[in-house]
Amino acid sequence: MATRVAFRCMLASFPSALTPRRLPLRVCAHSRALGTSSRAAAALKFTDKHEWVRVEDGVGTVGISNFAQEALGDVVYCSLPEVGTKLNQMDEFGALESVKAASELYSPLTGEVTEVNQDLAENPGLVNKSCYKDGWLIKMTIEKSSELDALMDEAAYERYVKSIED
Repeated sequence: MATRVAFRCMLASFPSALTPRRLPLRVCAHSRALGTSSRAAAALKFTDKHEWVRVEDGVGTVGISNFAQEALGDVVYCSLPEVGTKLNQMDEFGALESVKAASELYSPLTGEVTEVNQDLAENPGLVNKSCYKDGWLIKMTIEKSSELDALMDEAAYERYVKSIED
């Protein structure tokens, strides 16, 4: 908490040109591995906003992709919803701030937040270090399973990332 306050005070003293801006998640046009080749990533589904969801026993775990965390750079603050928050697919549910940008987070599915990754309050850099494991953001119920079917699998997401890099 003290780190967040100090960070915000530091930003207030800089000219607006140096403060984090809301940027689309774009990076240099070069080949990049998604970093999802692990067994746990095999069941991931992705959105075009670079969130992922893994569903186990009817609960979806949500995070951001390796592409997104690389585009953001070092994450210094996470704003996440409270447990019990009801979300519709593509509702904004929080934001990540890094040293160079800030980006909103969007729900990949309709459901209710059942858990928030409390470790990110003290260590937001987990998003960078382990975006598919320890750096998850929220867990949520799945109200409409048909929404999950409409999301991209890893191969489709990889093609999508390549198309926006070109």
